[in-house]
Amino acid sequence: MAQTRILVTGATGFIGRALIPYLVQHGFAVTALVREAYAQADTARWPPELTAVRPQIDVVHGRLRNFQLTVRAVREAAPDVVLHLAAAGVTDPFLAVDTAVRHNLTGTTNLLRACFEKTSSTRQVIVARTPGERTSMNVYAASKAAAWNFCELYGRTHQWPIHGAMIFQAYGPGQSPRNLIPAALAAARAAQDFPMTAGSQQRDWIYVSDVVAGLTAMLSPSVSLTPGETVELGSGQATSLLDVVQLVYRLVGRGGRPLPGTLPTRPGEVDTQVANAVQTKERIGWGTAVTLEQGMKNVIG
Repeated sequence: MAQTRILVTGATGFIGRALIPYLVQHGFAVTALVREAYAQADTARWPPELTAVRPQIDVVHGRLRNFQLTVRAVREAAPDVVLHLAAAGVTDPFLAVDTAVRHNLTGTTNLLRACFEKTSSTRQVIVARTPGERTSMNVYAASKAAAWNFCELYGRTHQWPIHGAMIFQAYGPGQSPRNLIPAALAAARAAQDFPMTAGSQQRDWIYVSDVVAGLTAMLSPSVSLTPGETVELGSGQATSLLDVVQLVYRLVGRGGRPLPGTLPTRPGEVDTQVANAVQTKERIGWGTAVTLEQGMKNVIG
């Protein structure tokens, strides 16, 4: 039986670095779409997680915002499935509108058209989505919402097999230091206080290995999703930002403390984001396996 060929965009990102070794381990033929900066296998910028499996994966180079380069990359990879994780400005509160549109909107539509208009091998595209993208008042969320509108358009009018993976508050080793948990962990390890917002916002925290398992579950031949359908990847449980930061300090145990309310909450911040885990279990037969405390212990090491 031929291996399923999978093209991963955003391969060098936080989730991509965890996903690709997992796919290789489970027998998939993986191609990573990366920027030219990662053209050499031995470059210092190549993530160590991918260096370990570099002999077992293929690499294509391109820029999704360039349609011709995207078509060339998809033709070269000839994927059965595309996992579209690439996005710009996830943690950037000052993301420029033109940057967001080029990377997140145009990049996504270029990829979809390359898969379904210019090539014919692809039988499924899974697009990573952001919780609250239609209600959060920031440039990143707006660009992601616009991109998904086109995914739904193509899925429901053209019947292109495009499916959304709504990834809730992912965390784990190797996450950007600009994210809440790495930032709080750095302060706790230094026994420093941690200025933050009131921290009342409720989020559904999902460990990166659970994200990877959830994405892989969506690939199963036994799963039947309709074009334009979204699956929510989360635990179904909400924990406040303040509770998470307090957990970090408790597990590190070196002194210092969170300082809730010392920073303003960003305008348009959504109060609560929680996955419908029951529905997800029904649709793809998957649920999270790592508790928040265990995941945090893994991060702290």
